[in-house]
Amino acid sequence: MTLTALVLRYAFFAAIATVVNLAAQRGALAAWPELFPAMVVGTGAGLVVKYLLDKRWIFFDAAEGLAQHGRKFFLYSAMGVVTTLIFWGFETAAWAVWHSDAARETGAVLGLAIGYLVKFRLDRRFVFTDATLKLKGAA
Repeated sequence: MTLTALVLRYAFFAAIATVVNLAAQRGALAAWPELFPAMVVGTGAGLVVKYLLDKRWIFFDAAEGLAQHGRKFFLYSAMGVVTTLIFWGFETAAWAVWHSDAARETGAVLGLAIGYLVKFRLDRRFVFTDATLKLKGAA
């Protein structure tokens, strides 16, 4: 796979996970209008979707079985702690400054985009260490 193809695929999957995250947040906010629980629900939903997409289509990870999936999902989630703090920080700051859903979601999208850039590097180095990611033309 070329670097360009990988970047486009990763960006597309990040966009999917972002939409899932924000949709879950909206649903949670409709049920219980508190920002923090909604952010937790959205983060959880986006995390599962992004893990499944990254494992199969970004890192081409062939690991199978509950033990291997559990270990990798734990590591994937752990790498997401720092990136989640980036995302939540941007979302919360936007809400605190402008007090609008549009600003909050814009902050969330910006924070998620930055977080996903950091997360790819962490996942490649610490989570999917045995994956078969090979880039054409990369050193």
